[in-house]
Amino acid sequence: MPELPEVETVVRGLRIPLIGRTVQSIWHDWGKTLRTPSPDEFAARIAGQTFRSISRRAKYILAALDEDILVVHLKMTGRLYVVPDDAAHEADRWVHFRAQLDGEQQLRFSDARKFGFVALVRRLDEIAPTIGPEPLEDDFTAEVFAARLRGRRTAIKALLLDQAVLAGVGNIYADEALWKAGIHPLRPADGLTPAEIVALHAAVREVLAWGIDYEGASINWYRKPDGTAGEAQDHFAVYDRGGQPCARCGTTLVKTRVAQRGTHYCPACQRVASDQE
Repeated sequence: MPELPEVETVVRGLRIPLIGRTVQSIWHDWGKTLRTPSPDEFAARIAGQTFRSISRRAKYILAALDEDILVVHLKMTGRLYVVPDDAAHEADRWVHFRAQLDGEQQLRFSDARKFGFVALVRRLDEIAPTIGPEPLEDDFTAEVFAARLRGRRTAIKALLLDQAVLAGVGNIYADEALWKAGIHPLRPADGLTPAEIVALHAAVREVLAWGIDYEGASINWYRKPDGTAGEAQDHFAVYDRGGQPCARCGTTLVKTRVAQRGTHYCPACQRVASDQE
């Protein structure tokens, strides 16, 4: 599933072609693609509204219109792009939502697995009431991070994936951050030392920042709005590298499962017990 860097890259790629465009009509062919409101109300409300800005909250794309926000969640296979009316795009075979724009342009949402959705809301909390802090914001300090981990016996990898604890982090960047901080993914969150929390806080911010710099990881379905691939996958230290040598110590990297997700780590660099325990 696209994570914070991938979604941020999509947002940045949509700003030039979408901001200032006015919606004339919409089309959809899969009921669950439209999360809310009803299809008739959705079509009536969005028609005539102009896109004013595009931003991101966690893994949600927020396209602000005159009165509403068009929210898009890419889920596993979603792709969002703006093209001329007559353009043929390689992802068009899975388009389930289309907004006709002025200037003979279309906003298309392609989603092969049909898990993604679009919604028209006044506020994001209408559909996502509980989202944790944004890890790249200045007010997300190590102290804030420590407070969110305090008293939680859950494995640290599972907590990093919990969007109510921290916004936007998913499987890829959780593995990368834990490796960088030298923390085993199964360590209980409340067992981390103050120094480890500081290190993990810095690692989370660093791997998300370079994920954005490399415009996301195109390891499955994710592509930028222009159809090209990101490059973050070329810089992974641990994710999807099970059986290969650790770049830090040379030990063979291990793949296991944590919180029902494939998880990669170095058994030498990321030990189950802290050195200070």
